[in-house]
Amino acid sequence: MFRTCALAAATVMFLLAGCGKPQAGGPARESVTLKGSDTMVPLVTPWAEKYMAANSATEISVTGGGSGTGIAALINGTTDICAASREISAEERKKAEAKGIKPLETTVARDGIAIVVNPANPVAELSIEQLRKIYTGATAKWSDVGGPDAAVVAYSRESSSGTYVFFQEHVLKKEDYAAKVRLMPATSAIIQAVVSDANAIGYVGLGHAHEAQGKVKVVAVRMADGQPAVPASEKSVLDGTYPIARALYFYTPDPPSPAVDKFIEYCLGPAGQNTARETGFVPVK
Repeated sequence: MFRTCALAAATVMFLLAGCGKPQAGGPARESVTLKGSDTMVPLVTPWAEKYMAANSATEISVTGGGSGTGIAALINGTTDICAASREISAEERKKAEAKGIKPLETTVARDGIAIVVNPANPVAELSIEQLRKIYTGATAKWSDVGGPDAAVVAYSRESSSGTYVFFQEHVLKKEDYAAKVRLMPATSAIIQAVVSDANAIGYVGLGHAHEAQGKVKVVAVRMADGQPAVPASEKSVLDGTYPIARALYFYTPDPPSPAVDKFIEYCLGPAGQNTARETGFVPVK
């Protein structure tokens, strides 16, 4: 069953305490755990903070680590909500159902995968094919794509990341990443690497690119040679012109608990969707 939507580093946990304690005789405190996509941490953290500010009896803990980590936690019954930047696979769904968990999918926002380079790099545009060659190792020098005579240093998330999987499927055309591609445990580590290395390139969610404005340069992407290069933005994701865009999901057991259901309703409501826009993501409503 699918919910209809009109919907950190592996060791880092954000424990978001509710703002104030319920009065004596007030409602019992509710606890919600949310785990998964590192890409979505800049979005789900303010969602949780703002929700708790208005609902002092609810405590929400947010943990990153990757979509695969979140889905595994959902299957094992150790999280109430899995945040995922990719769809759950048929195999993962089968494992969940074997444990009596029927995953319910909710699209909570949309995202573009931004290509980022160091501001000193003169390259401003790349095609999907050029990106494929960079990340599969066929292109080794920036001079092959209009840049300086220097080796390309490519950064990627680890394989537990939904962004890693999506990028491999939609940009690499399911080819393997080159052995020399440097796998990072968190999107923030990719940003830092690009900031520190003039020859680096990485891919990050729009929310992380939004946070890193002025520190990295976002490269426009063209679907194919001869087509216009399109910058990653809310507008280009919504109108379908940006070639590396995707949905972002919450997965919960079906049915979710009342506390989880109320939180997801908030995320999909006007306030939650406005937060998505403010943090550099793309609302679904």
